[in-house]
Amino acid sequence: MEVTSAVHSVGFLHLQTHLQRLNSREFFLSTRPRRVQVPLPCYIHHHPNYLSNAKGGCSQRTSLIINSTSATSTATSAAEGSLSEVEKIKQRCLTWQWKGQYSINYFVSSDSPQQLHANHPPLLLVHGFGASIPHWRRNIKTLAQNYTVYAIDLLGFGASDKPPGFQYTMETWAQLILDFMNEVIQKPTVLIGNSVGSLACLIAASDSSQTLVRGIVLLNCAGGMNNKAIVDDWRIKLLLPLLWLIDFLLKQKGIASALFERVKQRENLRNVLSSVYGNKESADEELVEIIREPANAPGALDAFVSIVTGPPGPNPVVLMPKISLPVLLLWGDEDPFTPIDGPVGKYFSSLPSQQENVELFLLEGVGHCPHDDRPDLVHEKLLPWLASLPNSD
Repeated sequence: MEVTSAVHSVGFLHLQTHLQRLNSREFFLSTRPRRVQVPLPCYIHHHPNYLSNAKGGCSQRTSLIINSTSATSTATSAAEGSLSEVEKIKQRCLTWQWKGQYSINYFVSSDSPQQLHANHPPLLLVHGFGASIPHWRRNIKTLAQNYTVYAIDLLGFGASDKPPGFQYTMETWAQLILDFMNEVIQKPTVLIGNSVGSLACLIAASDSSQTLVRGIVLLNCAGGMNNKAIVDDWRIKLLLPLLWLIDFLLKQKGIASALFERVKQRENLRNVLSSVYGNKESADEELVEIIREPANAPGALDAFVSIVTGPPGPNPVVLMPKISLPVLLLWGDEDPFTPIDGPVGKYFSSLPSQQENVELFLLEGVGHCPHDDRPDLVHEKLLPWLASLPNSD
Protein backbone atom coordinates (compact mmCIF):
# COMPACT_ATOMS: atom_id res chain seq x y z
CA MET A 1 0.00 0.00 0.00
CA GLU A 2 1.34 3.41 -0.97
CA VAL A 3 1.84 6.45 1.23
CA THR A 4 -1.05 7.93 -0.71
CA SER A 5 -3.28 5.24 0.67
CA ALA A 6 -4.21 8.01 3.07
CA VAL A 7 -7.59 7.50 1.53
CA HIS A 8 -8.01 4.25 3.49
CA SER A 9 -8.15 5.97 6.81
CA VAL A 10 -10.86 8.42 5.81
CA GLY A 11 -13.63 5.91 6.45
CA PHE A 12 -11.98 3.85 9.18
CA LEU A 13 -10.01 6.50 11.10
CA HIS A 14 -11.65 5.50 14.38
CA LEU A 15 -11.82 1.75 13.61
CA GLN A 16 -8.58 0.50 12.07
CA THR A 17 -5.11 1.69 12.98
CA HIS A 18 -3.45 0.49 9.78
CA LEU A 19 -5.96 2.48 7.71
CA GLN A 20 -5.65 5.52 9.93
CA ARG A 21 -1.93 5.88 9.32
CA LEU A 22 -2.40 5.94 5.57
CA ASN A 23 -4.30 9.22 5.74
CA SER A 24 -2.01 11.23 7.93
CA ARG A 25 0.44 12.95 5.62
CA GLU A 26 0.11 16.71 6.00
CA PHE A 27 1.43 19.80 4.36
CA PHE A 28 4.41 21.87 5.40
CA LEU A 29 4.37 25.67 5.48
CA SER A 30 7.70 27.36 6.01
CA THR A 31 8.30 31.03 6.56
CA ARG A 32 9.53 32.64 3.39
CA PRO A 33 12.88 34.33 3.89
CA ARG A 34 13.51 37.99 3.26
CA ARG A 35 15.81 38.32 0.34
CA VAL A 36 18.57 40.93 0.15
CA GLN A 37 19.27 42.00 -3.42
CA VAL A 38 23.02 42.42 -3.56
CA PRO A 39 25.49 41.59 -6.34
CA LEU A 40 27.02 38.49 -4.77
CA PRO A 41 28.80 35.61 -6.48
CA CYS A 42 26.58 32.68 -7.42
CA TYR A 43 27.60 30.51 -4.47
CA ILE A 44 26.80 33.18 -1.88
CA HIS A 45 23.52 34.01 -3.63
CA HIS A 46 22.38 30.53 -2.71
CA HIS A 47 22.48 31.62 0.92
CA PRO A 48 20.05 34.56 1.25
CA ASN A 49 20.86 35.08 4.92
CA TYR A 50 24.41 36.14 4.11
CA LEU A 51 24.96 39.65 5.51
CA SER A 52 27.82 42.10 5.49
CA ASN A 53 28.23 44.26 8.61
CA ALA A 54 31.33 46.20 7.64
CA LYS A 55 30.92 49.71 9.04
CA GLY A 56 32.64 53.00 8.45
CA GLY A 57 33.54 55.02 5.35
CA CYS A 58 35.84 54.25 2.47
CA SER A 59 38.71 55.88 4.33
CA GLN A 60 38.98 52.90 6.68
CA ARG A 61 42.07 50.80 6.27
CA THR A 62 41.70 47.60 4.26
CA SER A 63 42.72 45.56 7.29
CA LEU A 64 39.84 46.99 9.30
CA ILE A 65 37.36 46.17 6.53
CA ILE A 66 38.68 42.61 6.33
CA ASN A 67 38.45 42.25 10.08
CA SER A 68 34.89 43.58 10.10
CA THR A 69 33.80 41.21 7.34
CA SER A 70 35.49 38.31 9.10
CA ALA A 71 33.75 39.19 12.36
CA THR A 72 30.41 39.30 10.55
CA SER A 73 31.05 35.92 9.00
CA THR A 74 31.89 34.49 12.42
CA ALA A 75 28.76 36.00 13.96
CA THR A 76 26.58 34.65 11.14
CA SER A 77 28.10 31.19 11.52
CA ALA A 78 27.52 31.31 15.28
CA ALA A 79 23.89 32.33 14.75
CA GLU A 80 23.34 29.53 12.24
CA GLY A 81 25.00 27.09 14.60
CA SER A 82 22.25 27.70 17.16
CA LEU A 83 19.53 26.73 14.69
CA SER A 84 18.24 23.25 13.94
CA GLU A 85 18.84 21.79 10.48
CA VAL A 86 15.17 22.36 9.68
CA GLU A 87 15.38 26.05 10.56
CA LYS A 88 18.55 26.45 8.52
CA ILE A 89 16.86 24.85 5.55
CA LYS A 90 13.75 27.02 5.89
CA GLN A 91 15.76 30.23 6.14
CA ARG A 92 17.73 29.46 2.99
CA CYS A 93 14.75 28.69 0.78
CA LEU A 94 14.11 30.67 -2.40
CA THR A 95 11.11 31.20 -4.67
CA TRP A 96 10.69 30.40 -8.36
CA GLN A 97 7.70 31.42 -10.46
CA TRP A 98 6.43 28.45 -12.45
CA LYS A 99 4.49 29.24 -15.62
CA GLY A 100 4.44 32.86 -14.49
CA GLN A 101 1.66 32.22 -11.96
CA TYR A 102 2.64 29.63 -9.34
CA SER A 103 5.12 30.35 -6.55
CA ILE A 104 7.35 27.32 -5.97
CA ASN A 105 9.49 27.04 -2.84
CA TYR A 106 12.95 25.55 -3.36
CA PHE A 107 16.29 25.14 -1.66
CA VAL A 108 19.83 25.03 -3.00
CA SER A 109 22.93 24.32 -0.98
CA SER A 110 26.61 23.78 -1.62
CA ASP A 111 28.72 23.54 1.51
CA SER A 112 32.08 23.34 -0.23
CA PRO A 113 33.68 25.56 -2.90
CA GLN A 114 31.99 25.38 -6.30
CA GLN A 115 35.11 24.18 -8.10
CA LEU A 116 34.91 20.91 -6.15
CA HIS A 117 31.44 20.34 -7.64
CA ALA A 118 32.36 21.09 -11.25
CA ASN A 119 32.57 17.44 -12.29
CA HIS A 120 29.64 16.23 -10.22
CA PRO A 121 26.03 16.43 -11.38
CA PRO A 122 23.66 18.44 -9.19
CA LEU A 123 21.03 16.55 -7.19
CA LEU A 124 17.32 17.35 -7.02
CA LEU A 125 15.44 15.97 -3.99
CA VAL A 126 11.70 15.44 -4.41
CA HIS A 127 9.60 14.68 -1.32
CA GLY A 128 6.64 12.33 -0.98
CA PHE A 129 2.94 12.87 -0.29
CA GLY A 130 2.34 15.37 2.50
CA ALA A 131 6.04 16.06 3.07
CA SER A 132 8.24 18.96 1.98
CA ILE A 133 11.84 20.15 1.69
CA PRO A 134 12.68 19.80 5.43
CA HIS A 135 11.92 16.09 5.22
CA TRP A 136 15.45 15.88 3.76
CA ARG A 137 16.84 17.37 7.01
CA ARG A 138 19.17 14.42 7.60
CA ASN A 139 20.52 14.23 4.04
CA ILE A 140 21.22 17.70 2.67
CA LYS A 141 24.31 18.44 4.75
CA THR A 142 25.96 15.12 3.86
CA LEU A 143 25.15 15.30 0.15
CA ALA A 144 26.17 18.96 -0.11
CA GLN A 145 29.76 18.13 0.84
CA ASN A 146 30.37 16.94 -2.72
CA TYR A 147 27.30 17.96 -4.71
CA THR A 148 25.18 20.99 -5.35
CA VAL A 149 21.88 19.94 -3.78
CA TYR A 150 18.49 21.27 -4.82
CA ALA A 151 15.20 20.40 -3.14
CA ILE A 152 11.72 21.46 -4.16
CA ASP A 153 8.25 21.71 -2.64
CA LEU A 154 5.88 20.30 -5.23
CA LEU A 155 2.83 22.39 -6.08
CA GLY A 156 0.23 21.82 -3.35
CA PHE A 157 2.82 20.97 -0.69
CA GLY A 158 5.11 22.74 1.77
CA ALA A 159 5.53 26.46 1.14
CA SER A 160 4.68 26.23 -2.56
CA ASP A 161 1.35 27.56 -3.82
CA LYS A 162 -1.84 25.61 -3.31
CA PRO A 163 -4.10 27.21 -5.92
CA PRO A 164 -7.83 26.94 -5.18
CA GLY A 165 -9.68 24.46 -7.34
CA PHE A 166 -6.48 23.05 -8.87
CA GLN A 167 -6.69 19.47 -10.13
CA TYR A 168 -3.45 17.74 -9.15
CA THR A 169 -1.99 14.96 -11.27
CA MET A 170 1.26 13.02 -11.35
CA GLU A 171 1.92 14.43 -14.82
CA THR A 172 1.67 18.00 -13.48
CA TRP A 173 4.37 17.33 -10.89
CA ALA A 174 6.57 15.63 -13.49
CA GLN A 175 6.30 18.69 -15.73
CA LEU A 176 7.15 20.92 -12.78
CA ILE A 177 10.34 18.90 -12.23
CA LEU A 178 11.30 19.13 -15.91
CA ASP A 179 10.70 22.88 -16.01
CA PHE A 180 12.68 23.40 -12.81
CA MET A 181 15.66 21.57 -14.28
CA ASN A 182 15.42 23.55 -17.49
CA GLU A 183 14.92 26.99 -15.97
CA VAL A 184 16.71 26.86 -12.62
CA ILE A 185 19.33 24.10 -12.53
CA GLN A 186 20.21 24.14 -16.24
CA LYS A 187 22.54 21.14 -15.95
CA PRO A 188 22.16 17.37 -16.21
CA THR A 189 20.76 16.37 -12.83
CA VAL A 190 20.30 13.27 -10.69
CA LEU A 191 16.69 13.00 -9.50
CA ILE A 192 16.17 11.56 -6.01
CA GLY A 193 12.59 10.98 -4.92
CA ASN A 194 10.59 9.31 -2.17
CA SER A 195 7.16 7.71 -2.60
CA VAL A 196 5.03 9.76 -5.03
CA GLY A 197 8.08 12.01 -5.45
CA SER A 198 9.87 8.96 -6.87
CA LEU A 199 7.04 8.35 -9.30
CA ALA A 200 7.06 12.00 -10.39
CA CYS A 201 10.81 11.72 -11.05
CA LEU A 202 10.25 8.52 -13.01
CA ILE A 203 7.58 10.15 -15.19
CA ALA A 204 9.86 13.13 -15.82
CA ALA A 205 12.78 10.89 -16.77
CA SER A 206 10.60 8.85 -19.16
CA ASP A 207 9.92 11.96 -21.26
CA SER A 208 11.73 11.18 -24.50
CA SER A 209 12.43 14.87 -25.13
CA GLN A 210 14.31 15.46 -21.88
CA THR A 211 18.11 15.65 -21.83
CA LEU A 212 18.74 16.92 -18.31
CA VAL A 213 18.33 13.74 -16.24
CA ARG A 214 21.66 12.05 -15.42
CA GLY A 215 20.28 9.30 -13.19
CA ILE A 216 17.37 8.41 -10.90
CA VAL A 217 17.22 7.29 -7.26
CA LEU A 218 13.88 5.86 -6.15
CA LEU A 219 13.21 5.51 -2.41
CA ASN A 220 10.21 3.21 -1.93
CA CYS A 221 8.56 4.33 -5.14
CA ALA A 222 4.77 4.67 -5.16
CA GLY A 223 2.61 2.87 -7.71
CA GLY A 224 0.36 5.87 -8.22
CA MET A 225 -0.85 9.16 -6.77
CA ASN A 226 -3.30 7.05 -4.78
CA ASN A 227 -4.03 3.37 -4.35
CA LYS A 228 -6.71 3.13 -6.98
CA ALA A 229 -3.81 2.29 -9.33
CA ILE A 230 -2.86 -0.93 -7.55
CA VAL A 231 -5.86 -2.99 -8.64
CA ASP A 232 -3.92 -6.28 -8.72
CA ASP A 233 -3.29 -6.16 -4.97
CA TRP A 234 -5.96 -8.21 -3.19
CA ARG A 235 -5.95 -5.71 -0.34
CA ILE A 236 -6.87 -2.91 -2.72
CA LYS A 237 -9.48 -5.01 -4.54
CA LEU A 238 -11.10 -5.70 -1.19
CA LEU A 239 -11.21 -1.99 -0.37
CA LEU A 240 -12.16 -0.56 -3.78
CA PRO A 241 -15.86 -0.09 -2.97
CA LEU A 242 -14.84 1.71 0.21
CA LEU A 243 -12.35 3.88 -1.70
CA TRP A 244 -15.04 4.96 -4.14
CA LEU A 245 -17.36 5.80 -1.25
CA ILE A 246 -14.62 7.76 0.47
CA ASP A 247 -13.94 9.70 -2.75
CA PHE A 248 -17.59 10.69 -2.82
CA LEU A 249 -17.62 11.70 0.85
CA LEU A 250 -14.42 13.71 0.55
CA LYS A 251 -16.01 15.82 -2.16
CA GLN A 252 -18.51 16.99 0.46
CA LYS A 253 -16.77 20.05 1.92
CA GLY A 254 -18.06 19.66 5.46
CA ILE A 255 -17.07 16.01 5.75
CA ALA A 256 -13.65 16.61 4.21
CA SER A 257 -12.95 19.52 6.55
CA ALA A 258 -13.94 17.57 9.66
CA LEU A 259 -11.75 14.65 8.66
CA PHE A 260 -8.82 16.89 7.84
CA GLU A 261 -9.04 18.54 11.26
CA ARG A 262 -8.93 15.14 12.92
CA VAL A 263 -6.09 13.82 10.81
CA LYS A 264 -3.79 16.76 11.58
CA GLN A 265 -4.09 16.42 15.35
CA ARG A 266 -0.63 16.11 16.83
CA GLU A 267 -1.22 12.82 18.64
CA ASN A 268 -2.71 11.17 15.55
CA LEU A 269 0.27 12.23 13.47
CA ARG A 270 2.74 11.05 16.09
CA ASN A 271 1.16 7.59 16.17
CA VAL A 272 0.98 7.34 12.41
CA LEU A 273 4.58 8.41 11.83
CA SER A 274 5.85 6.03 14.47
CA SER A 275 4.01 3.18 12.75
CA VAL A 276 5.61 3.81 9.35
CA TYR A 277 9.20 4.34 10.56
CA GLY A 278 11.40 1.36 11.35
CA ASN A 279 13.67 3.48 13.53
CA LYS A 280 11.18 4.95 16.02
CA GLU A 281 13.68 7.55 17.26
CA SER A 282 13.63 9.21 13.83
CA ALA A 283 9.88 9.81 14.12
CA ASP A 284 10.52 12.69 16.51
CA GLU A 285 8.61 15.84 17.44
CA GLU A 286 10.45 17.80 14.76
CA LEU A 287 9.08 15.42 12.15
CA VAL A 288 5.57 15.85 13.52
CA GLU A 289 5.90 19.59 12.98
CA ILE A 290 7.37 19.14 9.49
CA ILE A 291 4.28 17.16 8.52
CA ARG A 292 1.72 19.06 10.58
CA GLU A 293 2.42 22.78 10.19
CA PRO A 294 1.38 23.29 6.55
CA ALA A 295 -2.13 21.96 7.20
CA ASN A 296 -3.03 25.52 8.22
CA ALA A 297 -2.10 26.96 4.82
CA PRO A 298 -4.91 28.16 2.55
CA GLY A 299 -5.55 25.52 -0.07
CA ALA A 300 -4.12 22.62 1.96
CA LEU A 301 -7.50 20.93 2.39
CA ASP A 302 -8.37 21.32 -1.30
CA ALA A 303 -4.99 19.87 -2.29
CA PHE A 304 -5.47 16.91 0.04
CA VAL A 305 -8.92 16.12 -1.39
CA SER A 306 -7.81 16.54 -5.01
CA ILE A 307 -4.81 14.24 -4.56
CA VAL A 308 -6.68 11.49 -2.69
CA THR A 309 -9.66 11.49 -5.07
CA GLY A 310 -7.81 12.22 -8.33
CA PRO A 311 -6.53 9.88 -11.04
CA PRO A 312 -3.63 7.66 -9.91
CA GLY A 313 -1.47 8.51 -12.91
CA PRO A 314 1.02 6.42 -14.93
CA ASN A 315 2.06 3.05 -13.57
CA PRO A 316 5.80 2.43 -13.00
CA VAL A 317 5.44 -0.95 -14.72
CA VAL A 318 4.78 0.94 -17.95
CA LEU A 319 7.42 3.61 -17.29
CA MET A 320 10.49 1.61 -16.29
CA PRO A 321 11.08 -0.12 -19.66
CA LYS A 322 11.49 3.35 -21.18
CA ILE A 323 14.36 4.21 -18.80
CA SER A 324 17.91 3.53 -19.96
CA LEU A 325 19.52 5.90 -17.44
CA PRO A 326 21.24 4.56 -14.30
CA VAL A 327 18.62 3.76 -11.67
CA LEU A 328 19.22 3.09 -7.96
CA LEU A 329 16.39 1.51 -5.96
CA LEU A 330 16.54 1.79 -2.16
CA TRP A 331 13.70 0.00 -0.41
CA GLY A 332 12.79 -0.18 3.28
CA ASP A 333 11.68 -3.73 4.05
CA GLU A 334 9.24 -2.64 6.79
CA ASP A 335 7.25 -0.28 4.59
CA PRO A 336 3.49 -0.68 5.24
CA PHE A 337 2.61 1.54 2.25
CA THR A 338 4.62 -0.08 -0.56
CA PRO A 339 5.62 -3.42 0.97
CA ILE A 340 8.36 -5.29 -0.82
CA ASP A 341 6.00 -8.28 -1.11
CA GLY A 342 3.25 -6.19 -2.71
CA PRO A 343 2.73 -5.77 -6.47
CA VAL A 344 4.88 -2.65 -6.77
CA GLY A 345 7.63 -3.99 -4.52
CA LYS A 346 7.74 -7.32 -6.34
CA TYR A 347 7.96 -5.59 -9.71
CA PHE A 348 10.87 -3.40 -8.69
CA SER A 349 12.58 -6.39 -7.03
CA SER A 350 12.57 -8.18 -10.36
CA LEU A 351 14.13 -5.33 -12.35
CA PRO A 352 17.87 -5.82 -11.63
CA SER A 353 17.72 -9.20 -13.36
CA GLN A 354 15.95 -7.67 -16.35
CA GLN A 355 17.60 -4.27 -16.82
CA GLU A 356 21.36 -3.78 -16.47
CA ASN A 357 20.91 -0.10 -15.60
CA VAL A 358 19.01 -0.90 -12.38
CA GLU A 359 20.50 -1.62 -8.93
CA LEU A 360 18.41 -2.54 -5.89
CA PHE A 361 19.30 -2.55 -2.19
CA LEU A 362 16.84 -3.75 0.43
CA LEU A 363 17.28 -1.83 3.68
CA GLU A 364 16.53 -3.95 6.73
CA GLY A 365 14.44 -2.52 9.53
CA VAL A 366 13.52 0.57 7.49
CA GLY A 367 10.07 1.94 6.70
CA HIS A 368 8.52 4.03 3.95
CA CYS A 369 10.88 7.03 4.17
CA PRO A 370 14.40 5.52 4.21
CA HIS A 371 16.23 8.85 3.83
CA ASP A 372 14.82 10.13 7.13
CA ASP A 373 14.28 6.80 8.85
CA ARG A 374 17.85 5.49 8.48
CA PRO A 375 19.91 8.10 6.59
CA ASP A 376 23.15 6.27 7.40
CA LEU A 377 22.03 3.20 5.46
CA VAL A 378 20.83 5.33 2.56
CA HIS A 379 24.08 7.31 2.35
CA GLU A 380 26.09 4.08 2.53
CA LYS A 381 24.53 2.93 -0.75
CA LEU A 382 23.78 6.29 -2.37
CA LEU A 383 27.19 7.98 -2.18
CA PRO A 384 29.18 5.21 -3.96
CA TRP A 385 26.48 4.97 -6.63
CA LEU A 386 26.63 8.74 -7.23
CA ALA A 387 30.42 8.61 -7.41
CA SER A 388 30.20 5.94 -10.10
CA LEU A 389 28.15 8.13 -12.46
CA PRO A 390 29.90 9.70 -15.47
CA ASN A 391 31.13 13.25 -14.94
CA SER A 392 28.96 16.15 -16.03
CA ASP A 393 29.48 17.58 -19.51
